[in-house]
Amino acid sequence: MPRPIHFELTAEDPDRASRFYADVFGWKFTKWDGPNEYWLAQTGEQGAPGIDGGLMRRAPGMSGTTNTIDVPSIDDHVATIERSGGSVVVPKMAVPGIGWMAYCQDTEGNMFGIMQMDEGAG
Repeated sequence: MPRPIHFELTAEDPDRASRFYADVFGWKFTKWDGPNEYWLAQTGEQGAPGIDGGLMRRAPGMSGTTNTIDVPSIDDHVATIERSGGSVVVPKMAVPGIGWMAYCQDTEGNMFGIMQMDEGAG
């Protein structure tokens, strides 16, 4: 059964936001060495309950938190999402060295991500 594996926070000022979460919860942030401005958030020790996430600069129209769900086939799940009344907001894209990702909306307008792990993506 697909489960949430990652969350993303958006911020006008990522440095300010990362300081806030580090001060309040002790989270650790590391700038990702990828094609986009992105910080990985470590929220706890490996093996402890919970998931890690990320922080990115807020673009127009973005807000809140987006949860990403691990799926075995992104193409199959995109088709199921659309058949079930949802929509694709950002089509399938490669996240180099990680996998394939798409952003979607449910029937209530909530945005979420789906991720098919594939180190060869890119």
